[in-house]
Amino acid sequence: MSKTTAGNYFEDFRLGQELVHATPRTITEGDVALYAGLYGSRFALTSGETFARGLGLERMPVDELLAFHVVFGKSVPDISLNAVANLGYAGGRFHRPVHVGDTLTATSTVIGLKPNSNGASGNVYVRTEGRNQDSEVVLDYVRWVMVRRRETVPADRLGETTIPDLPGAVPASELIAPWRVVGGYDTALAGSEFLWDDYEVGERIDHVDGVTIEESDHMLATRLYQNTAKVHFDQHAQASSKIGRRLIYGGHVISLARALTFNGLGNALSVAAINGGSHANPTFAGHTIYAWSEVLERIELPGRHNVGALRIRTVATKDHPCADVPLRGEDGRYLPHVVLDLDYTVLMPRR
Repeated sequence: MSKTTAGNYFEDFRLGQELVHATPRTITEGDVALYAGLYGSRFALTSGETFARGLGLERMPVDELLAFHVVFGKSVPDISLNAVANLGYAGGRFHRPVHVGDTLTATSTVIGLKPNSNGASGNVYVRTEGRNQDSEVVLDYVRWVMVRRRETVPADRLGETTIPDLPGAVPASELIAPWRVVGGYDTALAGSEFLWDDYEVGERIDHVDGVTIEESDHMLATRLYQNTAKVHFDQHAQASSKIGRRLIYGGHVISLARALTFNGLGNALSVAAINGGSHANPTFAGHTIYAWSEVLERIELPGRHNVGALRIRTVATKDHPCADVPLRGEDGRYLPHVVLDLDYTVLMPRR
């Protein structure tokens, strides 16, 4: 009997299947420092202990996206080890802060299956929960991923399609704002003078800066999250595929784009929800990532007068500065330079 596993293929999944993911992960100060070194995020809440305490928190939280990636990484050996590509997200909620010393575990439930007409792959839809050492949910989200079949099958053996009703934008009543403004807010230390009241629906912000992805950066980041998907690491296997190169983990692009948004959204201190998102095209080492954001909605939080939420759409492009960049061609498909289209909600102080 073989003691190794090749991972699950599309035909191994079934609706309602529950997967308990291996390897609990305790978040350390080293994880936080390495995450900062990889992305250079400058949001004050997750950078300064004293700043976090000034917002009523006992301890500085870790970046929400670091927690997201760690939970995501737990799910990869069971869900996307044989992935062609991770396709999208919906209904992601951050329920409570994660701190250094917290131990995260993850479970997933299969909520949808869609065989692809080529008979070689299919899309798997899952809802994943991440919990801390006290069994409290810290985050949950839906994602869907294209997974290879073990063997190509003919059209009459594809199987049934069940596509779940994907959640829309997380409503204001479900947004958790764990911090508050106590006696004033220091915009100089935060790095931006613009608060919730200063943004208008429809406003578009070009974040100007670009970051070139190095091969070592994305591989180190993906290892940090214990994401073992073959498409990110095995160049020998990828060389014989249609793509021909190692793919950048889509979450790496999300974190780069989020860090770039500091220039224009510096007071967007924390991420409260991931409403939806698509990895529009593949990214490879050597590509330079740029980003722009559009304000989709200004949200007043029930019972909170000093903190508001902004629903943001951030688009990341490769090797293409973002000023007035078109997203889709005449056929409705994303143009090749668009790599990420992310709809998420951030928390920001109010005047």
